[in-house]
Amino acid sequence: MYAACCGHFHAGEAAPDAESLMRSRYSAYVRGLEIYLNDTWHPATRPATLGLDATPRPQWLGLAVKSHVPLDEHHATVEFVARYKLNGRAFKLHEVSHFEQVDGRWLYVDGEVRE
Repeated sequence: MYAACCGHFHAGEAAPDAESLMRSRYSAYVRGLEIYLNDTWHPATRPATLGLDATPRPQWLGLAVKSHVPLDEHHATVEFVARYKLNGRAFKLHEVSHFEQVDGRWLYVDGEVRE
């Protein structure tokens, strides 16, 4: 499943669209692939560090993509809900993420968290 979904993107293949990039970034969070997350984050908004090795680490439980909206040839949004547990408590992250295609590669720009 991993190889068919995201492994080839983590190995360097460019995601064909923003939704594929979103899914591969989620699985990169699950697997702790900080280099991939940095490489697929737009340089204008990329944080200095992600803190993926902070304790306690979230236990990622699942991703539901609610929509993928291409805005034009180089911009798109993806709305998703990611579920996780932290210290035994369940949480969800509901976000509308913005993506831009730069030099043929989709990059995460930023997101709006929804309640």
